[in-house]
Amino acid sequence: MKDISRRKFLQKSSLSAALLAAGRKLKSDSSNTYNKSSVGSKYMGDFAAPKLPNIRIALIGSGARGPGHLKFTAELPGTEIVAISDLYEDLVYKCAVEVRNIGKGQRHKNIATYYGDENIWRTMLSEVKPDIVFIATNWSNHAPMAIEAMNQGAHSFVEVPLAVTLEEMWKIIDTSERTHKHCMMMENVNYGREELMYLNMCRKGIIGELLHGEAAYIHDLRFQMIQQNRGTGSWRTHQYAKRNGNLYPTHGLGPIAQYMNIGRTQDNFDSLVSFSTPALGRQNYAKENYPSDHKWNQLNFIGGDMNTSIIKTMIGRTIMIQWDETSPRPYTRLNLIQGTKGCLAGYPTRIALEGGFKDLTRDHHSWIKGAKLEEIFEKYDHPLYKRMNAKSKDTGHGGMDGIMLYRIIECLQEGLPMDQNVYEGCFWSAVGPLSEKSVSEGGAKQSFPDFTRENWRTTSPLKITS
Repeated sequence: MKDISRRKFLQKSSLSAALLAAGRKLKSDSSNTYNKSSVGSKYMGDFAAPKLPNIRIALIGSGARGPGHLKFTAELPGTEIVAISDLYEDLVYKCAVEVRNIGKGQRHKNIATYYGDENIWRTMLSEVKPDIVFIATNWSNHAPMAIEAMNQGAHSFVEVPLAVTLEEMWKIIDTSERTHKHCMMMENVNYGREELMYLNMCRKGIIGELLHGEAAYIHDLRFQMIQQNRGTGSWRTHQYAKRNGNLYPTHGLGPIAQYMNIGRTQDNFDSLVSFSTPALGRQNYAKENYPSDHKWNQLNFIGGDMNTSIIKTMIGRTIMIQWDETSPRPYTRLNLIQGTKGCLAGYPTRIALEGGFKDLTRDHHSWIKGAKLEEIFEKYDHPLYKRMNAKSKDTGHGGMDGIMLYRIIECLQEGLPMDQNVYEGCFWSAVGPLSEKSVSEGGAKQSFPDFTRENWRTTSPLKITS
């Protein structure tokens, strides 16, 4: 598909040309002064690090997510698992035992293990000096660990969200630019089959010019409250009592942003408004399932059960994002992208195209869905999915985890830019603190910082990798 320039988009669509005349720029957040790069810094949007044929890998956090990252990457040629760190000894040793016997030869036999202290990961970084670090810990540790990993000479790959405050995001960017190290948020959903196919269809112009997206993370996680001393629930439950906004925006938003080429030449986030419902579900669940003197009943759950935020982009597109980890409702990420010639939607997967598609539908008034979608998948499946599905289908989340990890290693070994750059991780994660501020101010509009310092205008669109 030929690139659609910002001017061309506005001329072809019904959006007001006044947006173009205004020439608005993303505003830096008024609460910080991170508007200049330091001496020696390098813009990381299209950054390709020197090739790493053999990659020494370390892990911080061997709980729910980390072991899976190591077990898959340990199978790939040119990798060596060199260190594992966690607060808990049993988790470290369990992970190390599982990894040591993976692959041919002795390449994963010498795994250094670190545990027993909240800062032991720092010792691991300084002693082992890995090439890359996977960070799979609680949210508040993501930023400090990523920053220290880069300062110690390692590329860092971080579970979502990348950070929880705008200040942390700026520090991550400054460190990445200064050290010339990748810091990629591992948004695995961007590698789902449906998401990859929709990206491919958007690039081919199948639904015309993109106008609107809908994203969500609606997932009832109240059951995690059973984890009271260890595990995700032991720390995540406290987040609902401290913050009121969209605490986990990136699973739904990441794919929509890449469909729209957000932060890559065409467009970028401009502003956000956000509203939350009353906070009722967690309080009720705690009362129904735990004694009155239990610690969960001592918390005041201030975070609204459902948060709805609306993003306006610089050329006038809109994105709705919803988050709800409390209400009794089936899982959904929405994953809807509306164009001038059709609509692609998820949960369930369904497609509507103006003029229909072959003999599947005559027009856009009925969805292509169910068994009829097989012909669509056959025609538009992303080439990366076709190449990797057989190898990754048994990995987490229907295979998307494996495709993501494979691409990380492939890009490092071949000296290619990452599929998700550090600025995308910050833009998508920034919905968290911006939504909190908007909710606290009665839905007041919040401007996105320009984490790229205007360099997004020359950043290449994400390619359709074969």
